[in-house]
Amino acid sequence: MSEVQELIPQRPPMVMIGGIEKVEDGELYSWFDIEEDNLFVHEGLFRESGLMENIAQTSAALNGYAARQEGKPVKLGFIGGISRLEVFALPPAGSRIHTRIRELHYVMDTSIIEGEVRSGDRVLARCEMKVFILD
Repeated sequence: MSEVQELIPQRPPMVMIGGIEKVEDGELYSWFDIEEDNLFVHEGLFRESGLMENIAQTSAALNGYAARQEGKPVKLGFIGGISRLEVFALPPAGSRIHTRIRELHYVMDTSIIEGEVRSGDRVLARCEMKVFILD
């Protein structure tokens, strides 16, 4: 099991985050290599649903990382809502994407995050996401 899989509840073939680049100032940066046989690749492109799942899993990694830092078990969470979604481009299979997550608020076991997916200098997608954390 990879290090990142210890921080998220998903297991292959649903893992849409390859690793963590850095964690600083309440932000987590991840990377993901898009394979041709990925569940979210259609007609050679990583689809919108894959981008959203990548953001959600990067958010889960941030929550898992914080739990581990506090010596607590990693909790499960699920997407409660997506807002301000903008998709500018779909990355092709064979490319690497980079995702940044920043927690905006945490209230009553609900994390509100801002996520952005990039390929190089190009922003592919961004959104705000409400994630419910189960106790």
